[in-house]
Amino acid sequence: MGLTRSLSGRLAGSGRRPYTPAVIVSPSLDVVVDVGDMAVRFVTTDAHLADLLQRRYAGFLNRSATSVYEFEVSIVPPGHLAVDADLDVRIVAGCWSLERGDFRAGWNPRTRRGWIQQTVNPYSADSVLRIVHTLLLASRSGFLLHAASGVRAGRASIFTGPSGMGKTTIARLAPTDVTLLSDEISYVRKVDGAYVAFGTPFAGELLASGEAVSAPVAAIYQLAWGDHYQLDRLGATDAVRALMKNILFFVDDTELADQLLQTACDVAASVPVYRLTFAPDTAVWDAVA
Repeated sequence: MGLTRSLSGRLAGSGRRPYTPAVIVSPSLDVVVDVGDMAVRFVTTDAHLADLLQRRYAGFLNRSATSVYEFEVSIVPPGHLAVDADLDVRIVAGCWSLERGDFRAGWNPRTRRGWIQQTVNPYSADSVLRIVHTLLLASRSGFLLHAASGVRAGRASIFTGPSGMGKTTIARLAPTDVTLLSDEISYVRKVDGAYVAFGTPFAGELLASGEAVSAPVAAIYQLAWGDHYQLDRLGATDAVRALMKNILFFVDDTELADQLLQTACDVAASVPVYRLTFAPDTAVWDAVA
């Protein structure tokens, strides 16, 4: 509930109290977004923004989850931000700072608390969420990968490549017994000694969130267009290159980059990585099976 507070004082030379309008403090609204079993809590007093976030992350809301980070989100008018500014991510005095044309943000890794100033849209928080997860995963044997992914028969297949290489096509061709994790950005991290893929709300051209489920990674496929199907197992070096080219990472930080490289090497040694040449046909899912 909102808090109403009356502020008053005495008029000089008078025994009467002046009339002061009540100040209404809006209630704080929590939106807890749980991706990869690492929840991030957004706290805002703007009901419209809270509604946008709840609809945007409908399949990934978990109010009971313990958050790894908490952000206080405030709304600023469009002219308050440099709309043409490119993304800038840096660490200053131990705290992370983010800025782009539609938002500014910062957080303290020690206290696990931060703030976001943005216009009323669901995409600024979405960008912050992706960046936060890339930084969290770098130190937890994981990464976000430009990849479509899906679960079939309890195992996850991941299809990676730059834009235009067929990620959306693979996702669109998925049979009905495939649970789609993402058509654009896949979430991978090590759990109990094995690599697991998690569903994400980070949608691509299909404009649809993945499912909030997870499964062990069976294989990773580097996509290539062709007029036939062909699977070629990549050697360790080529597998690491294929992963590093498609891992999302937004900051120039040597220590975190080294951790990502180590994770990519470990994934390449633990999970088969193939080059998949394919034609746009539903049979591609049977070919990889």
